[in-house]
Amino acid sequence: MNDTKTSILEYLKEKKYNNLKLKAVLFDMDGVLYDSMPNHASSWTKVMLSNGFDMTLEEAYMNEGRKGDETINIIAKREEKEVDIEERKRIYAEKTKIFNSCPEVLPMKGSAALLRKVTEYGLFSMLVTGSGQPSLLDRLNNDFPDIFARDRIISSFDVKTGKPSPEPYLTALEKGRLNPDEAIVIENAPLGVESAHSAGLFIIAVNTGPLPASALLDAGANILLPSVDALYNEWDNIYYNIKTTSLSCV
Repeated sequence: MNDTKTSILEYLKEKKYNNLKLKAVLFDMDGVLYDSMPNHASSWTKVMLSNGFDMTLEEAYMNEGRKGDETINIIAKREEKEVDIEERKRIYAEKTKIFNSCPEVLPMKGSAALLRKVTEYGLFSMLVTGSGQPSLLDRLNNDFPDIFARDRIISSFDVKTGKPSPEPYLTALEKGRLNPDEAIVIENAPLGVESAHSAGLFIIAVNTGPLPASALLDAGANILLPSVDALYNEWDNIYYNIKTTSLSCV
C-alpha cells in the first residue's frame, strides 16, 4: 500500500468518514502560492528589532499564518512589555512598508500549474491566508487569473482570530458551503497546519521554508512534500488515491 493511500485511510478512520468527496482545495498564500516568506521573515526581524524587541528568523517562520497584531502581541508578552492596539497597528504598518520595499516577490514555482490542474479536475480553489498585505492580495487575479473569486478569499480581514485557531479554515468551509470531507488543504507553516487540523481537514504540507519536517508533521500534516513543484508532479497520484480510497474497500 503506498504512503498516500495509507495517509488517507488513517485520516478516514480518525474522522469516521467512508471516503473523501473532494470538491475544493484550500490554499495558503505565503510560502505556497508566493515565494514571499524570506521577505516576510526579514521584515519581521527588522521591524521588531527597531522597536526594541528580539525576534529571530526562525520565530518569524514559526509564527507564519498569525495575524500581524497577534504576532506582535505574543513577542511583547514574552518580553514582558505592554503594547496597546494602536502601537501594534503602527508596528505592523512599519512591517508592511519594509516588506513592500523588498525585492519583488514571485509566484512559487509550480503554483500556477497546480492551480490550473486543480481547475482541470473540476475542483474549485479557495485562499486561506493570515496575511493582510495588500500588495500580494491585489496581485492574485493578475498572477492567477480566474481562479480566486472574492468570496473565496479568506484573509486576516475576514476573521477575528488567525491561525492556529481553526477560524480561518472554518470560515472557508462556511463560505464555500463545504463539509470537512469535501476539501483538502495545502499549507507550508506549522500554525496553518494546526489551524486546518483543528478544523478537521486533510492536509498536504509543502516544506518550502527552513523548518524541520517534524514541525509540519507534528502539527498534523497528513502528507509532506518538499516543494509546491513536487506537489504538482505528484498531483495525479494524490488525486487518484483520494478518489479511489474508502474504508468500505479495506
